[in-house]
Amino acid sequence: MPENAQEAGGADAKPRRRLSSDQRREEFIQKSIKLFAEEGFESSTRELARRLGVTQPLLYRYFPSKQDLISEVYDAVYVRRWNPEWEALFADRSRPLRERLIEFYGHYTDAIFHPDWMRIYLYSGLKGVEINTRYMSVVVSRILEPIIAEVRFEAGMSPEPASEEEIDAAWVIHGGIFYFGVIKIVYGKQPNIPNNNAISFGIDSLLDGLKRLVTGT
Repeated sequence: MPENAQEAGGADAKPRRRLSSDQRREEFIQKSIKLFAEEGFESSTRELARRLGVTQPLLYRYFPSKQDLISEVYDAVYVRRWNPEWEALFADRSRPLRERLIEFYGHYTDAIFHPDWMRIYLYSGLKGVEINTRYMSVVVSRILEPIIAEVRFEAGMSPEPASEEEIDAAWVIHGGIFYFGVIKIVYGKQPNIPNNNAISFGIDSLLDGLKRLVTGT
């Protein structure tokens, strides 16, 4: 059975380069990223197969369910773009925390300020797809809680788990930096201040607010 419409098109069809199983799987993931970023998660697996240019049975051969495909998209767009070196940056107490955070958010926004990242994240939140909630837990454990721990350290406080109030306060600033990207990527409006200035303003507000929370002053 031909694997896609092109291969089923007869003598006049353009020949398709034969791909390995891993290459075909990655091709499906990349095409799905584009589709989800443009149109959200409404499509059925039948419609997904049609838009990807393959048969539904072939799609099922690689992804037994739509959720399996969504999980692979999550891994490609969110997990693979996380750089483990960022965690070492957080922990480098030889440098001032403000300097570390400005550098981190510079790298982080370079990684996430892209149409596929932004649009898939927003679509998934609106439609209750787990991509949004899964990534929010990553933000808390890998970004917000480490920031709060470093704020406590710089303030001379004993190490303690971050409180819900502290996490909420950190979310306000993190979300503001994220929304700066939404303005550019989703709304297509060029902000009047450069990205690095927005990050610096956000970090100053974050550190000031968190220091007051953890010290009670």
